[in-house]
Amino acid sequence: MRDIYRYRDLVFALVARELKVRYRRSAIGFAWTMLQPLLMMLVLQVVFNSLFRFRLDEGNYPVFALAGILFWNFFSQSIVASMNSLKANTAILRKLPVPKAVFPLATVISGLINLVFALVPLLLILLVTRHPMGPSLLFLPVSVLLAGLFTLGAGLLLSPLAVFFSDVVEMIGVLLSILMYLTPVFYPMKILEGSKYLPLVRFNPVRSILEVFRDPIYLGKVPPLSHLSVCLGIAVAALLLGGWAFRRSSDRIPFYI
Repeated sequence: MRDIYRYRDLVFALVARELKVRYRRSAIGFAWTMLQPLLMMLVLQVVFNSLFRFRLDEGNYPVFALAGILFWNFFSQSIVASMNSLKANTAILRKLPVPKAVFPLATVISGLINLVFALVPLLLILLVTRHPMGPSLLFLPVSVLLAGLFTLGAGLLLSPLAVFFSDVVEMIGVLLSILMYLTPVFYPMKILEGSKYLPLVRFNPVRSILEVFRDPIYLGKVPPLSHLSVCLGIAVAALLLGGWAFRRSSDRIPFYI
């Protein structure tokens, strides 16, 4: 951590570059951060509410779906970007003795910035649908922090593997698609009651992090302390495991890039 702090200016520069590159060839640029999840929410609204006549007990499916989409976009995009970050910065790694962890760290920070901006359309949906908004929304910075720590840990764990094995990025992309359906991003867990897949969803650590993010928005309540404790443990464990694995692998990374 001390070495990373010494190179904080590099981290900030990498974050700025990451944000610029992501939307360099886009006609509307940074607005896609807000528009893409909104369009995805509209598609889900049509599919589940109009075609399948799906209804939530608490109502307001747009808020439920959009909160889930925002979290999942941040998580999945940051994982993939972290895995590509080391190879994308080969020139810097070969010329400067910088801590290699700054690269996945920068991708997660840029993902968090995108997530914060993507909360704007969510706020608009809350206003348009007259969804109750209470003090629980003030808890969102904690939710975002937990999501960031968990995602950074996963990124640190996977990014060296993407350097050592070229097929890992594609394989993780497929696994993320499967994981999305095992995480209640656009469906409530209640519909799985009695299903053989319920344990897979219930004990999915990503599900716990997602609910800490979505509950203050959709349910208007801060998650109970017991759930928060579990999520904090999951996030810290992921960060420690990812940091340990990254340190063990970092010395070999220059020989593979």
